[in-house]
Amino acid sequence: MYESDADKTKEAMQAMMKKGPVRLMMIAAAIIFILVFFRPWVQVGAGQRGIVLNFGAVQKQVLEEGLHLRIPVMQEVAIMDVKIQKAETDAAAASADLQDVSSRIALNYHVVPDKANVVYQKIGIQFKERIIDPAIQEVVKAVTAKYTAEELITKRPAVSEAMRVALSDRLIENNIAVDAFSIVTFSFTKIFTEAIESKQTAEQLALKAKRDLDRIKIEAEQKITAARAEAESLRLQRANISPDLIELRKIEANMKAIEKWDGILPQVTGGGAIPMIGLGGETPKRIKP
Repeated sequence: MYESDADKTKEAMQAMMKKGPVRLMMIAAAIIFILVFFRPWVQVGAGQRGIVLNFGAVQKQVLEEGLHLRIPVMQEVAIMDVKIQKAETDAAAASADLQDVSSRIALNYHVVPDKANVVYQKIGIQFKERIIDPAIQEVVKAVTAKYTAEELITKRPAVSEAMRVALSDRLIENNIAVDAFSIVTFSFTKIFTEAIESKQTAEQLALKAKRDLDRIKIEAEQKITAARAEAESLRLQRANISPDLIELRKIEANMKAIEKWDGILPQVTGGGAIPMIGLGGETPKRIKP
């Protein structure tokens, strides 16, 4: 009897030894299934934030970049991009002088990272269509109405800065920060554009005419100055003429005449007198042969 009980116990132990690896494999398979199917973790990538949802309710906790654990079934994590994004929007408005103005606005923005859960809860992930585009339209209309069409061109940096400040104040209320703002294009009606071109042409012609007139005035003043200088020089020369100077000029003239004489006496008919060149202003005398 005892031998029979021992045999049964031995067989039971052997059976358990055979079933052990199978059970371990089943447990491991169950664990792998749970990990794959329920995924009790979440990975938040670079430039992203994770919004924790407990049965769909947004929580205050915002998950930063990296790997995080979650409770399967109970918790879900929505991923939101908080990197700088670009939006381009077409806007139509009217200037202060009632000119139609079409513009294209480029905006760089990002969701405030710490407020990603609030943005997700109140706006969702379509915040560009719901918040940004309407805000750009309203700001462009409000600022454009303060300037004339010509000022929108000549004061473009000031207009752009006014729009940027107004848009920043409006979007930050929804936890969206403005990084850069620029007016890509301003366009007006064809009639107004032609009027602007005509005005610029007229201004350029007027400027050219003014420059020509200034040049003529300067040249005339230069001629007057030169004439006055010449007249003053002649006046000073006349003032400096004296009898001694006149006598000196006569001597210089006689010396030049002597230098030019070739040594041949002129042949004279009649009295036969030899003409002599007068020196010192005296009347030439004739020498009889």
